[in-house]
Amino acid sequence: MKQPSKWRWVRRGLAIAFLALTVFAVQTIFFRPVSLNVFYYKIFAEFALESPQLMSTEFGIGFYNDELDDNSKAAEERSIALLKKDHEQLLKYDRDALNAEEKLSYDILADFLSSQIEGLEYDQYGYSITQRGGSYSGVVDFMSSRHDIDDKGDAEDYLSRVSQIPRVIDNEILSIREEQSLGTVPPTFIIAKILDNLSNINTPDVADHPLVIDFITKVEALEELSPEDKGALIDRMQALTQSDLKPAYDRLASTMEDLQKISTTDAGVWKFPRGEEYYQHRIRAMTTTDYTADELHAIGLSEVDRILSEMQAILGAEGYTGMTVADGMAALNLEDRFLYPDTDEGRAQILADYQTLIDEIDAGIDQAFDIRPKTGVEVKRTPEYRQKTAAGGSYRGPSQDGSRPGIFYANLYDITATPKFGMRTLAYHEAVPGHHFQVAIKTELEGLPIFRNFIGFTAFSEGWALYSEQLAWEMGFLSDPYDNLGRLQAELMRAVRLVVDTGLHHKRWTREEAIEYFASTTGQAMTDVESEIERYIVWPGQALAYKVGMLKILELRAKSEQALGEKYDIRDFHNVVLMSGGVPMSLLEQLVDDYIARTLAGEAS
Repeated sequence: MKQPSKWRWVRRGLAIAFLALTVFAVQTIFFRPVSLNVFYYKIFAEFALESPQLMSTEFGIGFYNDELDDNSKAAEERSIALLKKDHEQLLKYDRDALNAEEKLSYDILADFLSSQIEGLEYDQYGYSITQRGGSYSGVVDFMSSRHDIDDKGDAEDYLSRVSQIPRVIDNEILSIREEQSLGTVPPTFIIAKILDNLSNINTPDVADHPLVIDFITKVEALEELSPEDKGALIDRMQALTQSDLKPAYDRLASTMEDLQKISTTDAGVWKFPRGEEYYQHRIRAMTTTDYTADELHAIGLSEVDRILSEMQAILGAEGYTGMTVADGMAALNLEDRFLYPDTDEGRAQILADYQTLIDEIDAGIDQAFDIRPKTGVEVKRTPEYRQKTAAGGSYRGPSQDGSRPGIFYANLYDITATPKFGMRTLAYHEAVPGHHFQVAIKTELEGLPIFRNFIGFTAFSEGWALYSEQLAWEMGFLSDPYDNLGRLQAELMRAVRLVVDTGLHHKRWTREEAIEYFASTTGQAMTDVESEIERYIVWPGQALAYKVGMLKILELRAKSEQALGEKYDIRDFHNVVLMSGGVPMSLLEQLVDDYIARTLAGEAS
């Protein structure tokens, strides 16, 4: 049982005073802290104090449970000022005086901060909200998945946070209007999907609102509350939804409807005045490499040809002859033997089978890993209010305090988009040994500056997850030819992404051209294809990171094996990759080179 409400406020005041005093002391007494570790603590404390949601969910500090983050323009300006100041102060430290681990932390932070600052130059080209998210959906997801209700106090905190959602929405509207004034308007078809999402959230009947459903479910589970107390809380939630939430979402929907009238169907960032420069920045930020768009397009086409050849051979051996790979995979995708029933029972079985696959590989990969996460991973369904525009699967890491496991979200909107032959690959990518191993191990690392648990590099994390798919195949977990086809189809998609992302944003492909290439090459379900293409349109460069990161990890593994010969141990290689927490690909190469040198010299890794 939690402490009474009054004591929570006292504790809250003490904690804020302590953290504020710490930051104040560091800033005033040390202006630039003598110790680099103190500097790391300072910047993290500054960042954490700006995020009540982070403090309450990642650190379990319950007296922040009644606040949402500040998404105002003033808060954004404070964050930018802190970013620039921290980067300037970091560069004043003598890097040469640091040991190897300290240099790595320094280089990671320097790379991250410099990339963020470079991105400010193109800040006007990003969309505040998209069909994939924004505050309008993020706050619903946060409340339903992160805000637990264990007692009446938690329920009161929930209501407090819900009362702040209109402020979040109105600030989002201000950002959208500012972008509009700069000519940054999402494509027409993207706005249509945003309006669909808003409709799914802002249901006509208050009782069907996802937050009302979530609140009722959590409150009804409280055994210590009387039916009268539960009813009073639920009545307040429904009244708040009717009086505050629904009007706020109506205002946002009206804003998007106005925007739709002036929007176009131009899909790529080439449409912006400095679109080519912006896209090259996105390539650097997402892949942490210096590839050009043309180079990545060519790599993508080459990889597509290779993978198609391997898939064609398997399809032919299984009797699927006289058809393209896309037609063969589309045919497989409709065969009853590979599909679950399109029912609630069928969807429940998918979730159970995913958990079985994860548990199976988790118990059988000791020969490749001698460091494992302490926390487990659970399979849950993608929330229904956002499943129509969400990817086939996604992962959320465990909390910093270990109280919440990792979660693999499976999208069950279109049952044909979950053929059985593709499930192993998705489970290995999102959970074990993919994102769950990389993220959970990073969360559990000890003795590192805390910021390294909270910043990431897409090429590293997504490259590892895609590499994990191939690793699972190499270890015999995809020995069935159809499962291997599922793996190759997933890898083909990542190669196609190199072609399509650069096609959309550099070569000026239309949405329809990108969909046609993707569908005719992969044979994936059209709902998945459309969702993927629209994802690339609003998230330029991100889709490039998967294949680029995987290719670099495979390159470094081959380099290690060739250089070390009999001294090579794949477990040691994986330790080097995973125990870094997350790094740009250039720094990962340095880490592997150091590992090779140490091993050849007979030093312990």
